[in-house]
Amino acid sequence: MLDIRSWPIRLDRSVFLGGAAAVTALAWFSLLRMNVHSHHSIDLAATFLMWTVMMIAMMLPSALPFVFAFGAEHRKRRARNLPYVPAGVFLGGYFAMWTAFSAIAALLQQALQRGALLSSMTNATNSVFAGGILIAAGVYQWTPFKDACLRHCRSPLSFLLSDWREGSLGAFRMGIDHGLFCLGCCWLLMVLPFAAGVMNLLWMAAITAFILVEKAAPGGQWFGKIGGAALTGVGIWMIASVSR
Repeated sequence: MLDIRSWPIRLDRSVFLGGAAAVTALAWFSLLRMNVHSHHSIDLAATFLMWTVMMIAMMLPSALPFVFAFGAEHRKRRARNLPYVPAGVFLGGYFAMWTAFSAIAALLQQALQRGALLSSMTNATNSVFAGGILIAAGVYQWTPFKDACLRHCRSPLSFLLSDWREGSLGAFRMGIDHGLFCLGCCWLLMVLPFAAGVMNLLWMAAITAFILVEKAAPGGQWFGKIGGAALTGVGIWMIASVSR
């Protein structure tokens, strides 16, 4: 028997999920248009915009469990006539961190293109450089710091219990805190496009799926480690093939 009292919660979640899906689809569509129409210039503003859209497209799906947990807690508070903060404030803090990462990535891309390690089409021009990125990302998957950040990213309820802050400013700060953990978990995975091509949509989709499985699926932490071993192996093969 359906519980009528749960309908507002289900409707609220459905509306937010629909909005998140629309934003994610729009971000991927924008990336597709950039890929088709852009000449991949090293204009800083355009590069920063591209990376910002990439982060929205790639990181929003894996952030949703935390957003839903935050929203559920505030709906309970609203039912008790306590101050209510929309989940979008939390999400704003989260993407503030990824926007900062986008700025750093844009500057790094410019430096790599000027150093001829990336072509004008943003593909790696050096197999040793590309292989080194793959090895670094793969080895990082096995480090204790990665494990600590991933445990956080797999435990939204634990985060809410241990890091709860009141008010809109507190919600934004919570989003920043979660974003810092998420950066610690995924930053080297987000550097992989420098090896495979910054606007390689197939690689971007694969990285997005990898992150989602690693953070949300049962046994995802071991999936991440196996993926790390595979990245390391491919990176070693790429470097070794240069010397043959």
